[in-house]
Formats: sequence, structure tokens, C-alpha cells
Amino acid sequence: MKYVPTMQELLDAYVESATVERMKSERPCARTVSNVLVGVRVICRTVCPADEDWRTWPVSMIDHRRIDRYLTLARVHGLSPVTAWGYLQSLKGLTARWTLRYYADRGWKITPFEVPPCRRRAPRYIRPDHAVLRRVRSWYEALEHRADKREWLTATLMLEFAMRNGDIATLCWSDFRLREDLPSATVLCYTPHKTALSSGRIVSWPVHPDIWSRMVRIRERTAAHGRIIPNAELVFARLNSELRDLKLFTGTKALYELRKICIDHVYQKFGAEMASSISGDDIRTVTRYYADPSAVNIAGGVRIVELL
Repeated sequence: MKYVPTMQELLDAYVESATVERMKSERPCARTVSNVLVGVRVICRTVCPADEDWRTWPVSMIDHRRIDRYLTLARVHGLSPVTAWGYLQSLKGLTARWTLRYYADRGWKITPFEVPPCRRRAPRYIRPDHAVLRRVRSWYEALEHRADKREWLTATLMLEFAMRNGDIATLCWSDFRLREDLPSATVLCYTPHKTALSSGRIVSWPVHPDIWSRMVRIRERTAAHGRIIPNAELVFARLNSELRDLKLFTGTKALYELRKICIDHVYQKFGAEMASSISGDDIRTVTRYYADPSAVNIAGGVRIVELL
């Protein structure tokens, strides 16, 4: 008779197996593993009675009835269907196809978790109105006068370069380089973590001279030559809270709206290809989640016949 592991044993085996698998195929990345662990814990804690420890449950305890129970409770707790389903994808990842051989080597016969399909997607991006954008600009410009220069740098990397939190946290001054064809010009060059294993696209974006001169002054004043934003998570939390308090944006990712504003404005000014270039995402993702094609910014209309 095959041994049925506990949920904690399965989680431990998943982490160990992922480390080996990553050496072979570069997947799953560390962020994926972390997301799987978080999602599984959320689901199990949601459905586990207060007097039990879900970590000691045999894997077979997580069946379709408990998954349905989780979805019911997720709605009660205010989770959107998209968010609740995202956690279920983490559960599914725990028994992804590549994991089964590693589990079999331990003498375990694990039946992959079955996750119900979700036809809902996150809503399309809607461009903020001009009043909000003016307030965002005033808020951003005031950051430069604060004592903690990490706040201005963080907002700049999002609003001017469309960077994600995780990429900002690992960004180093050495990622700003001189252009080979134009030595006096500076370029931000990095590979977005989220798309490193899918598109693998390198973002290479020119830095405006005014922005670069301000960044250089901050670097020289702080004698910082490693990571640009030390202890970045603390800065993210502080700015997120501030943007919510100002009622500029809502939700847990208020700061992330700066990235969307950047991509949308590049999209408006230079088109979808350039917006894709600065974001590192494909054009379809850009036009759904980071730009608002329905909000036309052409004043006065266009006479197509004059273009013929």
C-alpha cells in the first residue's frame, strides 16, 4: 500500500524537488515556489477547523468538496473570483506534472489536484481622469524634497520606467549603462523577473538626462553603489499606504498604478510596440491590463480621406 504523505510533507517535498528541477530547466523559479506555498497555506487555513492542524492532514483530505468549501468561504471573506482562483492555481502547481516523478521516487502515488475552471479575468485597465493624474504629478514632484530619497527613486522607477516592485528591489546602479552607440547617453537595462522564463525579453530603455542627473546626485550624496533601493519592501509599504490615504488609488497595489500610468502614456504617445518595449510584456497583455485603447487621445478628429 502506497504511503499517503501529510500536507506538510508534500510542501517540503515540493520545495526540495523544485530546487533540483530548477537546475535542469530553470523552472520553477523561486517566486513561483513562494507563490505556491502561500496559495496552498491560504486555502488550507480557510477550510481547516480551528481545533485541527491542516499540516498533519493526509493529502487526500484536499478533495473537491473542500475546494468547493474554500470557494464559498473565499466569497464570504470578500475575495474576488479571480483572486480566489489564483490561489487554487497554486494548489494545482503543487502537483504539476513535473512534480509527480519526484513524488514517485519517494514512494508516493499522488493524484494531481483538480481545480475548477475560471472564465473570469482581471478587468481591463481604465485610464485615470486628468484630475487624478494632476494629483499624482504633484505628489510625485513633492517626493524629491523629502529626506528619504528612496521614496523618490522608487516612484521614479515605476512612473518613468514602468518597473515592478520585485525588479526595483533587486535593481543595482550597475544596471544603468552607457549606450555603446552614444557614450554620453544612459540606458536602463534589465530582464523583468516575471517574464524572464517566458518571453525572456530584456528591457533596454533610454534614461532622460534630467532624470539621470538627479539620480546621480542622490547616488553621490548617499555613497550608494549597490542596490538602488535598500530595504525596498519598507518603502513600498509606506508609499502604498500613502497613496491609499490620499485616495489616489485603492487596494493593496496602489503603488503599482504608477507602472500602469507609465505604460499607458508611452502607449498613447509612441504606440503599442514601444509600450511593450518598456514593460517587457507582450502587446496583448499591454493593451488589456496596462493601457486603455478605448480612451482615444486624438483631439479634433481625423479625416482619413486626407491620409489616402
